[in-house]
Amino acid sequence: MSALSASIESVVQRLPASPAAQFGGPDQRLPAADLEFTILMPCLNEARTVGVCVRKARAFIDKHGLSAEVLVVDNGSVDGSQALARAGGARVVHASERGYGAALREGIRSARGEHVIMGDADDSYDFAALEPFVTALRAGHQLVMGNRFRGGIAPGAMPWLHRYLGNPVLSFLGRLFFGSELRDFHCGLRGFHRASMLKLHLVTPGMEFASEMIVKALQAKLRVTEVPTTLAKDGRGRPPHLNTWRDGWRHLRYLLLYSPRWLFLYPGILLTLAGMVQLLASHVFDPTQTRWPLGIHTQLFAMAASVLGYQTLLFAVGAVLARHLALLDHPNPKEQWMRRVAFSAALPLLGGGATLVGVALCATLAWRWGTSHFGALDPEVAMRQIIPGVGLVIVGTQSLLASMYFAALRSAFDSSRRSPGHSTAE
Repeated sequence: MSALSASIESVVQRLPASPAAQFGGPDQRLPAADLEFTILMPCLNEARTVGVCVRKARAFIDKHGLSAEVLVVDNGSVDGSQALARAGGARVVHASERGYGAALREGIRSARGEHVIMGDADDSYDFAALEPFVTALRAGHQLVMGNRFRGGIAPGAMPWLHRYLGNPVLSFLGRLFFGSELRDFHCGLRGFHRASMLKLHLVTPGMEFASEMIVKALQAKLRVTEVPTTLAKDGRGRPPHLNTWRDGWRHLRYLLLYSPRWLFLYPGILLTLAGMVQLLASHVFDPTQTRWPLGIHTQLFAMAASVLGYQTLLFAVGAVLARHLALLDHPNPKEQWMRRVAFSAALPLLGGGATLVGVALCATLAWRWGTSHFGALDPEVAMRQIIPGVGLVIVGTQSLLASMYFAALRSAFDSSRRSPGHSTAE
């Protein structure tokens, strides 16, 4: 619990006062959107390709007569990428914090366009063919995702593991968890309405930024669509910055953490119900008259499942509560009841009642044991009483402690917002 408290405290300390604070500090004014489009490219040692990408983007802007700029965000290049980007016609800014997400946050903050179209500077995306993104953004969509599976993937452009396992699985989970219709959840070429994106409080510094942008856009009910795009083999001539297993795990972890119903709630309900059904059956049916195992050994496992399931339910409530109090996402209507439970009298009442019943069962057995001069007890009879008794004591005390912890959590965040430099709006 101390580790969880420390983690929560660190989140409180980083809690932004506003989108402006998140994207550049409270004293830095965001540049006005005096252009229609910004074509944004994060860059880390892309000397072989960044100039080509910038020239393609500039040619697209000139061809279509757009009011636009090309913005390259340097993330610590040491190969002269910055000079090559400027020579191609790009404006270059520097992101001091390392990471894909950190570079894009700086780019969004620095962009001068009302709309931003972002893509990697490794020449895998065609910046000369952005018409579908421009059309969709002008039509009022606030996030426009590219779909490489619809547009075409060149041979060798995407590793087999990414193409047939990683991306399809993560895209499926995105659709399942968040009600998305997107078929290519991690396409790096995407466009968005800058002001709408600034309101989402994007915070992740690494590759999981790609997932955070979509998840928070979906939670905020932004208008999201998907357009075909192509993927070519990159021209960088070196291994990519993306690490298959590390970054894949970070994406999966992010999706799970922002869907506590799937990570905690549904598994918790399943475990709790399975355990309770088994416990009830062991008290209703005669173990000698059925083939289903209903003895004290399975009763012990059933109570363990019930306790573990209930703990998981409490984690679901805590995860929803912490995210919402920290203003890290937009409240999901399907999760509002968990916030109400956290601050209602339900948990302490449930905890107190379960603890009293459990103590009564244990005390009754102890009293019977004492009246028999602490002699041998029938294990079958004794365990059928002590197992539910101990289980109820555990569940009850967990409920009481959880209710106090949730109250302390709310108090901590409320105090943080009342302190200088933090917003009090929730």
